[in-house]
Amino acid sequence: MSAVPPAPPEALRATDYLDAEHPEVAAFAARHAGTASSDRERAVSLYFAVRDGLRYDPYGIDLAPDAMRASAVLASGRGFCVTKAVVYAAALRAVGIGARIGFADVRNHISSPRLREAMGTDLFRYHGYTEVWLDGRWIKATPAFNRSLCEKAGTHPLDFDGHSDSIFHAFDTQGRQQMEYVADHGPRWDLPYEEVMAAYRRAYPRMMGVGERALDGDFSAEVGTAPH
Repeated sequence: MSAVPPAPPEALRATDYLDAEHPEVAAFAARHAGTASSDRERAVSLYFAVRDGLRYDPYGIDLAPDAMRASAVLASGRGFCVTKAVVYAAALRAVGIGARIGFADVRNHISSPRLREAMGTDLFRYHGYTEVWLDGRWIKATPAFNRSLCEKAGTHPLDFDGHSDSIFHAFDTQGRQQMEYVADHGPRWDLPYEEVMAAYRRAYPRMMGVGERALDGDFSAEVGTAPH
């Protein structure tokens, strides 16, 4: 049997945004990886810690560079798809598991009316996900939506078993169209901050015009109000 190739060196290094060596990131990773005996078990445990331990909230998000580092997102206790992917990748690197972050455009058929109005579209540009190096291959994982939010919205929470890709479901629990992948921008070793911000400015001029902060409000209270 041939040996499983190791993760690329770039997938294990701490970076500016995936600050895996930061004490808070290292402590979070050690705490939630626990005593798992394999990389797969550690990766799965960390996935659920990020998915459910950080509240998904696209409102009031600080898009300043310092605020999008994994350590800062952990301190805030909340994030959106990109920053939660950053946290997950950084935590994986902190325990020696190769990781990188990827980006895709997705059409969100269940976004709240207020968020859709502010964005001017239901197309989410540069949605972030994480890729994990397990058994010599990359596996996609999407720790964006916490379980309680999914239950309120009537959507299936995304699970991750360390064997198969975990990407958004096409339909919700009632068979209604939910998420549609439109384009994949591929993986990066670190958050390409300027690239992502430029894409947001082009796509969401209504939201990005003042201070580059997302909307204020209670996103959770709006969940489930989107028309179908």
